[in-house]
Amino acid sequence: MSNQPSLLAAATVVEARKITASRVVHAATILLIAGVALLASTLHLAAGAGNEQILAQLGPYAETDGWERLLGITAQIVAIGCLLGFGTVVSWSVGREFTDGTISGLFALPVPRPFIAAAKLMVFAVWTVLVAVLLVASVVVLGVITGAGSIGWQTAGGLARLFVLVILTGLLSYPAAWAATLGRNLLPGIATAIGIGVLAQVAVVAGTGAWLPVAAPALWASMPQAVSLTQLALVAVIPVVFGALTLSTWARLQLDR
Repeated sequence: MSNQPSLLAAATVVEARKITASRVVHAATILLIAGVALLASTLHLAAGAGNEQILAQLGPYAETDGWERLLGITAQIVAIGCLLGFGTVVSWSVGREFTDGTISGLFALPVPRPFIAAAKLMVFAVWTVLVAVLLVASVVVLGVITGAGSIGWQTAGGLARLFVLVILTGLLSYPAAWAATLGRNLLPGIATAIGIGVLAQVAVVAGTGAWLPVAAPALWASMPQAVSLTQLALVAVIPVVFGALTLSTWARLQLDR
């Protein structure tokens, strides 16, 4: 029992090396940072130029300008695009062991399989925070370049909420890790991430998004007054429950399954 922390640390180092060497993660990182920031800025500029087709898709943000519009557009993109991107990466992290046939080798290691799964989720969470930092920084740079205005306290608050939104979106993709484990492939995980995104959008349209953990973060980032701290705190249920389910499933894995 005394060597368990060292085993977890060793597994974390290995998983960190895997994720930093992965072309899948490299591509996802670029798309999540540069892709989201550039798309949001492009839509922001098009709306500012009076493009009626773009304005019709922006909802309440069609009547805003400056940082408020840019951050609102970015939050909408993050709610869907980042969820799919994060879901793909966490599904790859878990599912690749099955698709590459390396899962059998993990049974011969002295590191317990739940430790390996925990390491995967922890490394993924750290990567999510890094993406959040770089994405917000990219939005700030592009916002300044496109003339969104000066950064006051209200804008700083919006940027802080965007940062939290990106991290929470990453944590909301944990069900994809469990699905990838159950399906022994990354595709069930990606499908789960898509399903979560669809569910969140339906809940927002139906007006019940504040009480649905998968929808509350995006709603809070755009309209903080519409979501209470209690409702936002419910988001923690998703990573805790599905993280535990993933670890439990990895503990019960069998080679003949």
